[in-house]
Amino acid sequence: MSEAARRSGSGPARPVGVFAHWPNRITAIRFVGAAVLFVLLQIFGPGVDAPDRSYGDPWMLACFVLFVTVAATDWLDGHLARKYGHVTAFGRIADPFVDKILVLGALVLLAAFDWAQPYLPAWVVVVVLAREFLVTGIRGYAESQGVEFGADRFGKIKLVVQCIAIGALLGLYGIPWPEVLVRPVEWIAHISVWATLVASVGSGLGYVFKATRLLSAPR
Repeated sequence: MSEAARRSGSGPARPVGVFAHWPNRITAIRFVGAAVLFVLLQIFGPGVDAPDRSYGDPWMLACFVLFVTVAATDWLDGHLARKYGHVTAFGRIADPFVDKILVLGALVLLAAFDWAQPYLPAWVVVVVLAREFLVTGIRGYAESQGVEFGADRFGKIKLVVQCIAIGALLGLYGIPWPEVLVRPVEWIAHISVWATLVASVGSGLGYVFKATRLLSAPR
């Protein structure tokens, strides 16, 4: 403890700045985790042997564990921020930004791999990206007009479905499934990808209708 701190009786100096509290630190750690995931996918993803899943691919298993960890801790920073009153402007912007980077980055990379394309066609990823651009533009315009335009429940469901689809694809080739379970996991991958498409289009249309209603209302 410094001499000035002892004289003032204030004790050790507390951290200040954007990363003074754990919610924003966790958001930053999640961003780094997403970046590491992309590096691993870029390096080891093209080399996955699609026909042979009897032993699983160790690098895809590492990607699966990392993705699930980063995705599952999404609730933690928000929970801590609300519990301890550490909600900040940085957190409100950075937390959904990390979510989008994690999901969209993983989808783009997976769509480039031969082993993932039978489950994840590139055009599905294009639709998902178009939805994100559309909603971001609508939100920016609405808030510039003084209209609060937060995420709705359908949008959150869409994020969960996307995470299930990505996790299923990574787990399909990363986890050494018994032969009897391979087919069910393949179906989960197929269904979750199509559910991602439906949820993306549906939530995008929902935001369009919501924006039309809010912006046309008298203020």
